[in-house]
Amino acid sequence: MSVINITKANYDEIKNGDKVVLIDFYADWCGPCRMMAPVVHEIAEENENIVVGKINVDDEPALAQEYGVMSIPTLVVLKGGKEVTRATGARPKAQVLAMLDK
Repeated sequence: MSVINITKANYDEIKNGDKVVLIDFYADWCGPCRMMAPVVHEIAEENENIVVGKINVDDEPALAQEYGVMSIPTLVVLKGGKEVTRATGARPKAQVLAMLDK
């Protein structure tokens, strides 16, 4: 599955779906965010059982505020529409995958 660009328009549908959701809060100008992009895309391609989405904090400030995102990249894992874990800053793929198991 490919990475989904999450906006206010599709957010509720993705959040309330029946799959685990990994959200990457990012900005185009952010160096560490650009480092995370290939990792996030790999995880999306390799894991059909999860939904992987990206939220551009410049385009969707209300969603970033809803999650209290203070620095980027921030990765958030949702299960059943509820946040179960989060991490801030660039992470290796193994650490991101471990977040999905929580």
